[in-house]
Amino acid sequence: MRLHLITVGEPRLAYARAGWDEYATRLRRYHKLQVSRVSGKTQALESEAIRKAAGKAPLILLDPRGRQFTSEGLSAYLDARALGGTGELALAVGGPEGHTDELRAGADALWSLGELTLPHDLAMVVLAEALYRAATISAGEPYHRG
Repeated sequence: MRLHLITVGEPRLAYARAGWDEYATRLRRYHKLQVSRVSGKTQALESEAIRKAAGKAPLILLDPRGRQFTSEGLSAYLDARALGGTGELALAVGGPEGHTDELRAGADALWSLGELTLPHDLAMVVLAEALYRAATISAGEPYHRG
């Protein structure tokens, strides 16, 4: 499956850049990976840029109102999307103000990483690691030991 990861900006902190690079590299062993970095001076412009970057791909927004997954549940969800004919998924991390109501309403799904508020840089690393972990579960590999 093709995963299109869309972020507002890129990781600024060294640990986040290193973590993002590490997990994005690992994830490429399992999925075709595209990364888009968008920007905007306002929440509305950021959300517009995310929608445009996603194109026709089903859009999953990281949002605190979304569904929470276990690692196994995320793996099963992604497998079901792939088996259902979805060749591409776009997953987006919003900016500091989050996503607009309009973008949320048009998204295919909302995914919450949990009830904690995470800094933007850390949310990007957690997204990449969670997707990698889900891929290894689907492949039956030992990275995930639950």
